Amino acid sequence: MARLRLEGIRKTFRDVVALDRIDLEVEDGEYIVILGPTGAGKTTLLRIITGLLNQDAGHVYLDERSLDGVPPEERGIAYLPQTYSLFNHLNVWNNAIFGPVVQGWTPERVERVGREMLDLVRLFARRYSFPRELSGGMQQRVALGRALAANADILLLDEPLRALDARLRIELRRELKDLASQLGITTLHVTHDQEEALNLADRILVLRRGSIKQISSPREVYERPAEPFVAHFVGEANFFEGTVVDVESDTAYVGLRTGQRLAASPSQAKVGDAVVLGVKVDRCVISREEGGENTFEATILRALFAGKRTTYEVSLDRLGKAKVKMPSSAGEHLREGQRVHFSFPREYGLIFTPPPEGLTAALELE
Repeated sequence: MARLRLEGIRKTFRDVVALDRIDLEVEDGEYIVILGPTGAGKTTLLRIITGLLNQDAGHVYLDERSLDGVPPEERGIAYLPQTYSLFNHLNVWNNAIFGPVVQGWTPERVERVGREMLDLVRLFARRYSFPRELSGGMQQRVALGRALAANADILLLDEPLRALDARLRIELRRELKDLASQLGITTLHVTHDQEEALNLADRILVLRRGSIKQISSPREVYERPAEPFVAHFVGEANFFEGTVVDVESDTAYVGLRTGQRLAASPSQAKVGDAVVLGVKVDRCVISREEGGENTFEATILRALFAGKRTTYEVSLDRLGKAKVKMPSSAGEHLREGQRVHFSFPREYGLIFTPPPEGLTAALELE
């Protein structure tokens, strides 16, 4: 069993609040991905769990055992930091088996686990090389193998795939989740990569300015974000500010300052409430043909081709800019400067309470 619980974790650095009353329960064997912008407090949270940093308030529990004051080496936690922290005087093999050797495993078990971990990270052939002889991506893979070989109750990974090329990152992403599942190890994985988070996580924790904004399944975070920041940070969204003018059983209607009326999914908002209507950029479409509901006339400002998908930046008449992400094949006849129709289906319109600090401030990345 390896169940992690955090209660009221708070940490400040002078006048900066890095973590603010963090409450979290991670079940045995669960894979949690912590997602957030730079400065959100992700690494600080991992360092407190591992014991490398002391919290100002709150408590850390592992299977109901308090870890407060317990030194890092006695916590049963393996930590892979962004800096790798390899032993430069040891070769790849001895780096990978450092934990098992220190823990007094039998030579046979050390040999087996060391080989398994280096095979996983594609570095068994370089086992006699030293860190200085490896690329940054290879060093990161050695550190990942060493962390996995430690046989810890909890595995903490801080951007473990960030230095790898795209193809290897995708391959290791799959194998990392499979291995964690096979070992039954409870894992917290920090990343900036939204696709990585959506593919790996049992649950995603979205952190911003030291506070948890949402913790839910990947699908829930993507399709039912708790607030505009989450909607925009995980997948990107377009937003329209207005007032609820009508509510039916399956639809809420929002009036805009331009006099247009948009249809969205039902919400708790009542007629007369000021709201923000958000819609994911990949749920929007542009076409030369006029659409149905929720349609604006627009001009294509920019088209960014990225293989299977193309992102379009458009100017909506009287409403500013918006983005659309569509399959490239669907937009092969669309060009910059062209007049088009922008639209989205009502079921993808999400209604939010206006952020108290204003929409622009609420969407800012630190």
